[in-house]
Amino acid sequence: MAGARLRHLGELARLRDELAERERLQRQQQAEDRAREERVRKESGDFLGAMDELGVAPLAPTERVEHAPRHHPPHAKSRARDDAAVMVESVSDEIDVERLLDTDETLSYRRSGVGPDVLRKLRRGEWVIQAEIDLHGLRVDEARTALGSFLREAVKRGLRCARVVHGKGLGSKDRTPVLKNKVRGWLMQRDEVIAFCQARGAEGGAGALVVLLRPATTAKA
Repeated sequence: MAGARLRHLGELARLRDELAERERLQRQQQAEDRAREERVRKESGDFLGAMDELGVAPLAPTERVEHAPRHHPPHAKSRARDDAAVMVESVSDEIDVERLLDTDETLSYRRSGVGPDVLRKLRRGEWVIQAEIDLHGLRVDEARTALGSFLREAVKRGLRCARVVHGKGLGSKDRTPVLKNKVRGWLMQRDEVIAFCQARGAEGGAGALVVLLRPATTAKA
């Protein structure tokens, strides 16, 4: 029993020493904090005093409100350049246009799997033209870029029928319709296009095409 009492007293003494050490560390920490604060106040006072001696005064308060900077969205011109680059890379001028066009007097076109009735309705004007682009007078590269941007925007807007004016080439060198065949070749390589035919007389005749586009949900980028 005496041994147990001695152990108990020993534990109490150890606990007392631990509490004393904890209090000592706490007082030491508080003393260091006070010393740090005092040092900061002194340095601040020395700085303000030096500024006062130099005649430097704080700026007067203003009513100006500082707004957080706004993040601007990507510029539309960047997207236009990207779209143009995609168009240039995705179509070629080396395609054999004559081989892929329908052998009719207007050299119409319909993608594989599209029935002839679709083209007949397009020729008869049963599709309402919802948008138009005029490439007449543009250089080849300019026309290709403009057509690519036009097609992508038309599909994005959910349009199904558009007119592409390429001109008859009467004002070009040797009166050759340069854009006429090139536009047909470009259109045949675009997944958005499922059919096209020469426009009716009132819609531009031999100088324009009426183009049928895929629904927006199935058109590829």
